[in-house]
Amino acid sequence: MEKIDPRNPPNEFPDIVGAPPVNLILARFRPFIPPGARLRELTPLPLIMGTLLGMVFGASSLYLVLKVGLTVSASIPVAVLSITFFRFLSWISKSRIRNATILENNIVQTAGSAGESIAFGLGVTMPAIMILGFDLESTRVMLVAILGGLIGILMMIPLRRALIVQQHGSLKYPEGTACAEVLKAAASSESRDAAHAGDAVARAAADEAVSGGKIIIGGFAIGFIYYGLLQIFKIMKEIPEKVFRKPFDGASISLENNPALLGVGYIIGPRISALMMAGGVLSYLVLIPAIKYFGSAGTAPLPPETAHSIADMSVEQIQKGYILYIGAGAVAAAGIISLFRSIPLIWHGLKGGLTDLRSSGIKRNDVPRTDQDLSMKWVIGGIIALLIVIMIAPQLNLRFNLLGAILIVAFGFLFVTVSSRLTGEVGSSSCPTSGMMIATLLLTCLIFLVLGWTAPPYFVTALSIGGIVCIASSNGGTISQDLKTGFLIGSTPKYQQIAILIGTLASAIILGPILMQLNQSGTVYVPVAGNKDFAFPAAFHADPANYLSDSNGQLKRERLSGAQAGGDPNEYFVYHKTDTENGPAGRYLVNNDGVPVYLADPGINGVYADRPDGSHVQKFTAPKATLVSYIIKGILGGHLPWGLVLLGVFIAILLELCGVSSLAFAVGVYLPISTSAPVYVGGMVRWLVDRYTRRKHARAELTEDELMAEGDKSNGVLLSSGYIAGGTLAGVLFAFLAIPMKDRLDGFEKWATAHNPFFEGPSSDLLAMIPFTVLCVLLYLVGRDVLLALKSKRPQI
Repeated sequence: MEKIDPRNPPNEFPDIVGAPPVNLILARFRPFIPPGARLRELTPLPLIMGTLLGMVFGASSLYLVLKVGLTVSASIPVAVLSITFFRFLSWISKSRIRNATILENNIVQTAGSAGESIAFGLGVTMPAIMILGFDLESTRVMLVAILGGLIGILMMIPLRRALIVQQHGSLKYPEGTACAEVLKAAASSESRDAAHAGDAVARAAADEAVSGGKIIIGGFAIGFIYYGLLQIFKIMKEIPEKVFRKPFDGASISLENNPALLGVGYIIGPRISALMMAGGVLSYLVLIPAIKYFGSAGTAPLPPETAHSIADMSVEQIQKGYILYIGAGAVAAAGIISLFRSIPLIWHGLKGGLTDLRSSGIKRNDVPRTDQDLSMKWVIGGIIALLIVIMIAPQLNLRFNLLGAILIVAFGFLFVTVSSRLTGEVGSSSCPTSGMMIATLLLTCLIFLVLGWTAPPYFVTALSIGGIVCIASSNGGTISQDLKTGFLIGSTPKYQQIAILIGTLASAIILGPILMQLNQSGTVYVPVAGNKDFAFPAAFHADPANYLSDSNGQLKRERLSGAQAGGDPNEYFVYHKTDTENGPAGRYLVNNDGVPVYLADPGINGVYADRPDGSHVQKFTAPKATLVSYIIKGILGGHLPWGLVLLGVFIAILLELCGVSSLAFAVGVYLPISTSAPVYVGGMVRWLVDRYTRRKHARAELTEDELMAEGDKSNGVLLSSGYIAGGTLAGVLFAFLAIPMKDRLDGFEKWATAHNPFFEGPSSDLLAMIPFTVLCVLLYLVGRDVLLALKSKRPQI
């Protein structure tokens, strides 16, 4: 490589007058595949495979964000699966089908990462519409996903050269860089020949990457079979639990038997998982027992509860009636504190991004393959088309509302720029996407408040704006990592942009129906008559002004659906109750006289986990979506039990004063402890593996960052990714089967109740922990490479 004199560096673009100052690191940089090389890249099979993997990981991420409010990056697992698939396909066809080039694998990885970013934006905003008691149509979800995804992609096209290229060396994009290393390590012989890197070391690294693919597939199979058998055949108790009695009445501890949550804990590590568990301990071993202890003396319901005295309430009822508000206050305060802490970074990102964008608009006479973007005509035309769609789409409630459309595009550009730069500086995991979403909602709600747009329909409008911007910023950060990967290996940017466009559109189309089905499978129609939870006076009649209307403006009529559809053939009006007087707020079905007949308790954030026939349903707590609904209710509606919310706020402030980051702790306060517990166990397994890694590399004198990198690329992370993908996909499929196969599933549950000691019986809580312990031990052994070591020592026959 030629030496560059730093005192007189060459102009990167010698034919361009007024080119920006030369980046010396960029001047020395050479991509893995040279710009002049010609390899297969945007071909049908990799594009189809990447799109399908994006759908699978998008569904898994949606399940996770509804369950625990977290997602995990899909880029590296998708890349490893792509490498493995094409190597296997080439082997089984005896090389009649050629192994994928590194550029084709990059197309798979780029298209496959789209679903995860869209799922996060959808999962933290759209369920809030249902939580607030409104109808959520699949067309609205699909439209929000498509608009947010397209805004993120279109905004990143002009920003790519500014942030990815010109800031090379300054903005690290850690996940994108790591993914590039995986792809380079496993490059095909054809790709290595093109890169002049066909040595034995690279080939050995390729074999190691394929071995990692086998571990992910094995983890996927284990997670899928384990959780599928648990959900369908009830082979063990899903949530082993210990409820304490006097003198510690009200205290309890439980653990959800879920391999996906175990994998999440391993990946996020011991510190974050321990903070989540600490929040759960505060809720279930301090606050609930305290509420039970001090409140049991009273005989009347204590607001916001309206039907039961505390003495008569179970642990679950206290958690739903009081702790949720405390947890939501803690999450809201922690999110806002996180936002304020990030303001210097956000301002730096915005200022730097806009400056770089202005300096990058330089025309070139001959653009190399590795610097070819989609035309700016597509960007400008696409943004104009999006503005028109936003203004005419009835689902967004912004018909001919230019202000709302401009707000979406302006906030979208602002936070895509910020998100892209921040992911380059601190990585996707540390990028405050939730904080940017909260900022968008706060600003939108305040603007609506000034304009007097505080009627309930504007709740949905604000959420739609927030959802689009959240998806755009999340997608912008993901695209930035993908484009960085492509930049390092020598991909063609316009082909990556086309791939992620297709992946985004495909994921946006399927995630809406999946969200609706997850909610519908857990929806319970709770009869009002004779139920102690409701105290409607005999003369009560719902106000028709609060009836919901369909898209044509007609009053909505609805029958029972799902598993309870055959129980009542009558049609009812849909009444939106916003206060807790006489009964819980929510969505009610009322008869022609306005008398409430059923509460439609949603699967997402609902409180009734059993149908009237006694069958159990799966509920999703959706912590981030609940936070969003509280922001909307607090600013636009004014309906919040502020005393409990402020308790949560000051819990978060207390932690910050102690020097502890409060967001993970606050999420733990809000979530059931059964959800935080397996995450904590996964984190502890990671802690044990990391201790072993430190001892193993003690003589190498590695830095803390290098030790962390060793842990992040361990086989335990790959197995955890498989646990997550398999377990969450099994949960999604079960949600789709729960209604059509209800009778058969009920039969399996009845048999397990009568004959399976792991599911029901005096020792079921203890016995159900045995299979979960096996999962933990396997994860520990794989993380330490014990099984691979035993395999390598096995005598060959």
